[in-house]
Amino acid sequence: MYRFLLTPRWLGFAALIGVAAVVMVLLGNWQLHRYQQRSATNERIDESSRVAPVALPEEVPAAWTRVTVTGEYDPANEILVRGRTVEGAVGYEVVTPLVRTDGPTVLVDRGWVPPSPSGAASMPKVPAPPKGEVTVVGRVHPSESRPDSVSLRDGKIEVRRIGVERLAEDLPYPLWGAYLLAEEPTAGFTAVTIRHENSWQNAGYVLQWWLFAGLALAGFGWMVYREAHPKADEPVDRAEVAIA
Repeated sequence: MYRFLLTPRWLGFAALIGVAAVVMVLLGNWQLHRYQQRSATNERIDESSRVAPVALPEEVPAAWTRVTVTGEYDPANEILVRGRTVEGAVGYEVVTPLVRTDGPTVLVDRGWVPPSPSGAASMPKVPAPPKGEVTVVGRVHPSESRPDSVSLRDGKIEVRRIGVERLAEDLPYPLWGAYLLAEEPTAGFTAVTIRHENSWQNAGYVLQWWLFAGLALAGFGWMVYREAHPKADEPVDRAEVAIA
């Protein structure tokens, strides 16, 4: 009854459905991995908000760890990060080096400022950092991917993305391996919000891909059944029934 499955046509069709189902299962597994990664990140964000900050270690800890570090701000090498959005407004994040006496300099994201009322071509108003020795509490943020080239505008470094290694090439001192998001921005700044990653979107994709794989196999099984039982769903000829 099912010998037709050994024909080239059905063998090719079965191989196609099998490959498609395997690919969809693998895509679901990849989305499951992304869900687990993002869930772990969200857990670290929540956990770090409940624990006291630790002294800045030599090695970069996990992202979003709360740390405390002491040093003096260096406004001469301040960095403007353009194209940053807060509540629908596009402005700048201001990253200021915090020079330490007991280790490499740490880049501190002091917060967000709006663009100049004169337009994007004009320099924004950036509040000066506190003078003298300060202690900063912040969250560890790894370098952003795909750092762009560094440009100078009115004596200030300007970038689109924060890449610590890239910025170290243009600064006069070694840098710590990540940067910090200051928890309490000074007057004139808006705090940079730490947002949870959308892990549930990945969970939805997991179910979607696995469901597609199941439907592909079920559909193939139904086609095989129809081929093996061609008369199972044929309509009954009422004229023949009446004659009988």
